[in-house]
Amino acid sequence: MQVGRVVKKQKERGGRSTDEPAWVRYLLVTVALGFLALFLLLPLAAVFAQALEKGWQAYFEALKEPDTLSAIRLTLITAAFCVPLNLFFGIVASWAIAKFNFRGKSFLITLIDLPFSVSPVVSGLIYVLIFGLQGWLGPWLQDHNIKIIFAVPGIILATVFVTFPFVARELIPLMEAQGREEEEAALTLGASGLQTFFRVTFPNIRWGILYGVILCNARAMGEFGAVSVVSGHVRGSTNTIPLQVEILYNEYSYAAAFAVASLLALLALVTLAVKTAAEWKMQQTVTVSEQER
Repeated sequence: MQVGRVVKKQKERGGRSTDEPAWVRYLLVTVALGFLALFLLLPLAAVFAQALEKGWQAYFEALKEPDTLSAIRLTLITAAFCVPLNLFFGIVASWAIAKFNFRGKSFLITLIDLPFSVSPVVSGLIYVLIFGLQGWLGPWLQDHNIKIIFAVPGIILATVFVTFPFVARELIPLMEAQGREEEEAALTLGASGLQTFFRVTFPNIRWGILYGVILCNARAMGEFGAVSVVSGHVRGSTNTIPLQVEILYNEYSYAAAFAVASLLALLALVTLAVKTAAEWKMQQTVTVSEQER
């Protein structure tokens, strides 16, 4: 009800949330737009301009190069493993944190945030320390002919580590804002745990899930630091798209490097568009939920 009164009051004031003079608002908006144009739009435009510098034929030829196709394929495989794993973990962790009180809850939240505070390079080195040839499990893995570091499993593990907070961090505040009353009512009426989740909880968090999945997928496909440490940079085998861009650029194949980089730029634009739509729908869900209380 309080949120509803605030929204109504803002509408009465023409949608303005403050009483600052018009010139202050316009100045802030201009500065924000100028900053975005300088540090976001200009670099994106430069990427596409460089990628198409030698024409569309050269652009598509660069994308069809075997090593580039291998990098694209490995990037998609990595995302295909990381996103479902992080989706499952994010839902389970956010459900436990938002719906239950237990000892160690704050510690669990801190652990979820850990990849945000640890450098991706350090994340990669952790897996080298554990699974590398001279690592803790290296001799055992070698005896059983299992290769993780400098192979696809290592890339997937490192990417899962750096991306697992994205879904959970989107769902935790959303679930906490919605409370537990609806789930408790469903359980009281005889619904099972799964029925409660899919018929009561899921409709309220579906846009948050989509939002988290989008961010997780974008980071998984664009991760460089951790993947660079564990990949070994084997051409046509363990290079992802960001690593392929680095190799092409270091070999002075600028047009090809920017052509491959444009794929990541396109992914960023699509992510931005879908993220905006999901964020808007998620905000609507939270507002309606709060107004109904």
